[in-house]
Amino acid sequence: MKTFSATPADIDKKWILIDAEGVVLGRLASIIAMRLRGKHKATFTPHMDMGDNVIVINADKIQLTGKKRAEKQYYWHTGHPGGIKSRTADDILTGAHPERVVTAAVKRMLPGNRLSRKVMTNLRVYAGAEHPHEAQAPEVLDVKSMNSKNTRS
Repeated sequence: MKTFSATPADIDKKWILIDAEGVVLGRLASIIAMRLRGKHKATFTPHMDMGDNVIVINADKIQLTGKKRAEKQYYWHTGHPGGIKSRTADDILTGAHPERVVTAAVKRMLPGNRLSRKVMTNLRVYAGAEHPHEAQAPEVLDVKSMNSKNTRS
């Protein structure tokens, strides 16, 4: 039997809607990364963009375990000498762009190559409950019911 290798004609992409309210960040990010990459499909081919388009809503209501909300630091560098800066997860989640916490977690769970950068364009994260993708008729993926550890009260 020959090994199956998908071609662009074999790929069928779906739209998935995930509600992040009350879901633990790391567990959500690993599920999203798997869906974006296409590893949940039997026809997975490593060098092709086989994954689904994922819409995440309520990203501002994500949960972090332990003291991570207050102690987890996100670093960046301005490009100037001594220009390292940081913010806590709580600062970002209560700030203007809380969806960046989910985006960063998913991005860091993908390999750092050209394909992953292309795959990240299939992710759309929104802080609130509204999204402009109703025309795509996304299927709802209930992450809360997959495992009891996926949620925190």
